[in-house]
Amino acid sequence: MPESIHLDLVTPERRLIETEVSEVTAEAFEGEVTILPGHANYVAILQTGELSYLEDGARKHLAVSGGFAEVTLDDGIRILAEAAEFPDEIDLDRAKSAFTRAERRITDFAPGAEEIDILRAQSAFKRALNRIKVAEKKS
Repeated sequence: MPESIHLDLVTPERRLIETEVSEVTAEAFEGEVTILPGHANYVAILQTGELSYLEDGARKHLAVSGGFAEVTLDDGIRILAEAAEFPDEIDLDRAKSAFTRAERRITDFAPGAEEIDILRAQSAFKRALNRIKVAEKKS
């Protein structure tokens, strides 16, 4: 069994990771998934959540906002994320402000109002909470 698997993570704006890893854990639609070397072919829809990977014995973290993950025996793990940030790239104050705004929109939601507003507020709330969680893991 191989000891590492290739990880390639890109967003529409940039490539964040292209390296060999021994493990990747992400929030997939069906729940948390961990990919190890030798994993069977697999495709998953990613949710907003933390993605972590083990590189040279060090655990690294990113905040990911949706996307897809594809695992193949030939190519390794390819992640196409809508957005992704390392902890040191996250402005914690801005993330906390976004969290407060989204929380207020959810709390102030009036029945009969546009349902799209509450869905957008819930999505913003999840993204902000995830960014805060990952930002607090700065080394």
